[in-house]
Amino acid sequence: MISRTLHNAIVTPLKKYPVVGLLGSRQVGKTTLAKSVREAVARDAIYLDLELPSDWNKLHDSELYLRQFSETLVIIDEMQRRPSLFPVIRALVDQNRVGGRFLILGWKWEMGEMDRK
Repeated sequence: MISRTLHNAIVTPLKKYPVVGLLGSRQVGKTTLAKSVREAVARDAIYLDLELPSDWNKLHDSELYLRQFSETLVIIDEMQRRPSLFPVIRALVDQNRVGGRFLILGWKWEMGEMDRK
């Protein structure tokens, strides 16, 4: 695997900020980069791919599901498929504002999406 210069640009903010977003065109390596970040963080991490029905279904009650991972980095791939998660993530972060709670990946969503839902 090619060493990615963006690796530290994601790992470092995850130490400080509760939510870090990784945006980019399709098939440019966002998922690969996120999985390498998952291995680099010094804590547990889970990965959800919203293109998989099994992961989509885990979020049927997204607040209940995500609340159990307050000490875990939750990586959500294809976040643009479920913009209704933005307010849930915001509320969970407001309740427990620590670095490295969520790494969200996507290729298209409008800035301010969280405020409209």
